[in-house]
Amino acid sequence: MVQRYFLYFKYDGTAYHGWQAQPNAHTVQEELQRALSTLLREDVRVVGAGRTDAGVHARMMVAHFDTERRLDCAQLVYKLNRLLPRDVAADKAEPVSQDMHARFSAVSRTYHYYVHRRKDPFRRAYSYELTYDLDFDKMNEAAALLTQYDDFAAFCKSDSDVKTTLCKVTDARWVDDGGGCRHFVITADRFLRNMVRAVVGTLVDVGRSRIGVDGFRAVIEGRKRTGAGESMPGHALFLERIEY
Repeated sequence: MVQRYFLYFKYDGTAYHGWQAQPNAHTVQEELQRALSTLLREDVRVVGAGRTDAGVHARMMVAHFDTERRLDCAQLVYKLNRLLPRDVAADKAEPVSQDMHARFSAVSRTYHYYVHRRKDPFRRAYSYELTYDLDFDKMNEAAALLTQYDDFAAFCKSDSDVKTTLCKVTDARWVDDGGGCRHFVITADRFLRNMVRAVVGTLVDVGRSRIGVDGFRAVIEGRKRTGAGESMPGHALFLERIEY
């Protein structure tokens, strides 16, 4: 009888062309499938909770896989970590019912985007260095508008093949971490391709007074990617949490 397992893990996305396996590209999914297939001595295919773009990190990612074997989950994680590359780490595994799905059973996902104001060689790999001042009060006022809408076509990559641009955002705000460091928190039931980085880029336009809060609302209502700001670099974006 086939048993489904959820695997919880994390990764530094710097060296990867995103999560999803694709031809001629180094991906996290590819590494995970290779390690599991080697360990279980069978062809294992995993389904992730979502996609992260090139260079984007995950402090928590979830994937499921099926096998007819009954696994010792603690041993699976221990042995998996000996096979996985140093920038990918398994945290836990657990058996779940066959109707549980890593992607479709998730009820929310939370991303953080990190920025810092002062040059810092120890932050540069995982946070975006700002070379200008931002009005974070206005940015928070604009961010709050995200919870009032459900169509985010304006922040969806133009060549994306998604069937719907509807999402339910339940939290969107900037948090002051002190010392010139801040991070943007956004939680939704689902995210569109490139959505968070486009949202942050447009909020930065608000913070730089390139557009006002009403202008940010107009971007959302305009539903055109060309109306939104530039996408921010991926290295400062983290998938932080997935809820089931």
